[in-house]
Amino acid sequence: MVIVMGKPTGFLEYNRKDDKAAEPLERIKNFNEFHTPMSDKERKDQAARCMNCGVPFCQSGMVLNGMVSGCPLNNLVPEWNDLLYLGNMEKALKMLMHTNNFPEFTARVCPALCEAACTCGLNDTPVTCKANEMAIIEYGYNNGLMEAVPPKVRTGKKVAIVGSGPAGLAAADQLNRRGHSVTVYERSDHIGGLLMYGIPNMKLEKWVIDRKQEVMEKEGIEFIVNADVGKNVKAQDLLKDYDCVILACGASEPRDIKAEGRDAEGIYFAVDFLSRSTKHVLSGKTEGFVNTKGKNVVVIGGGDTGNDCVGTAVRQGAKSVVQVEMMPKLPEGRAENNPWPEWPRVCKTDYGQEEAIAVYGKDPRIYQATVKEFIKDKSGKLKKVKLVKLEPKKDEKTGRVNMAEIPGSEFEIAADYVLIAAGFLGTQSYIAKAFGVKLDARTNVETEKNSYKTSVDKVFTAGDMHRGQSLVVWGINEGRGVAKEADKYLMGYTNL
Repeated sequence: MVIVMGKPTGFLEYNRKDDKAAEPLERIKNFNEFHTPMSDKERKDQAARCMNCGVPFCQSGMVLNGMVSGCPLNNLVPEWNDLLYLGNMEKALKMLMHTNNFPEFTARVCPALCEAACTCGLNDTPVTCKANEMAIIEYGYNNGLMEAVPPKVRTGKKVAIVGSGPAGLAAADQLNRRGHSVTVYERSDHIGGLLMYGIPNMKLEKWVIDRKQEVMEKEGIEFIVNADVGKNVKAQDLLKDYDCVILACGASEPRDIKAEGRDAEGIYFAVDFLSRSTKHVLSGKTEGFVNTKGKNVVVIGGGDTGNDCVGTAVRQGAKSVVQVEMMPKLPEGRAENNPWPEWPRVCKTDYGQEEAIAVYGKDPRIYQATVKEFIKDKSGKLKKVKLVKLEPKKDEKTGRVNMAEIPGSEFEIAADYVLIAAGFLGTQSYIAKAFGVKLDARTNVETEKNSYKTSVDKVFTAGDMHRGQSLVVWGINEGRGVAKEADKYLMGYTNL
């Protein structure tokens, strides 16, 4: 079969153009999403830039030099880009949904691994794959193409899924399509996992989750919230009542910072800060709400979650925001040892940092530093953070480069609140103990290689609980993978 591109010269005729973002000083006035979709004509022009490569790295999802290049879901990016350009939106939607259960999530929060591997980006700027995906899925919802389609036949098999993050939801969606009866247990008051309370509203407005939940419920999936399995719901009851159980509880044990004065009042884990902020935004709930208005805020961690904390504190009206990063500042462009199509290890100024620059007049990031001490006042409240500068040093025995303290480089900064965004360590122990599953050295649930089956009969696992802290797109990948294996366990074969 010969595939003909809709616009063979599109990448030569059109420059990359992104959806317009509200100016930082304007968008910090609320917690709403802040990008305005471009016109249909402009979006088609952007889709026309896709080169329909002979080797589409955008959909490869392969590991190069320890980093993933291209989409882990193997999204058929060139195909739906071409269909978008041609205006065949219904077919583009079917092509998109063929590999991705939740484009409405990934189009908002994914770091666009596909774009980093785009061939057009080798000598120019990559295709706007992420925004094109958003245009396709929103067209589907706006034109009645995302209506519920319940399975016509039920298998009689019952599946319990513990956790309703991307992995749990993807597994539920796949297994329900197969005809199994699926019940999802969520310990929080709303489904979504970190999609709901770990990612702030300006990146993912929560009506997007509600909209998808409504479709999934109409298709027959049951959601039970405020159900903390291992605490107020017994693991043994699930093992008795269901034909298989899938654990998709995330890597929700936060990494702490052990420094003198850690018990000071005013230190919070990032996920707690963000979840309380989102609950306050949605309902005005003040219980546990951490209000940084007029306060000096220090964020420990330079990743996406740290940036979300910066953006949230800026919106709350913090007096100052500083973000502390252990590693050196990355280069502005690719280094020679980081060639395309590897993931580009370059310095990125994200939305929260843009906003901090606009409000405070400087980049909030301090590189090559870590916490030496949390300094309290007489009442035990945090008042300062003592930092120490770091430098890379090679370990002669292992050959690894570690960040080491520079003697005498300590300095102090004002801090009323510290938000620890240093990542997650793995599975929370109580859920693993409740089911008796084994954990590996990284405290992820142990399985055989390329398998999702745990050490306990009829218990499977997926997502961050299985692979460690990762991206939403990897959660969906894992959910689809575990659904396939669980389906084969239940039926003796699988057509997923």
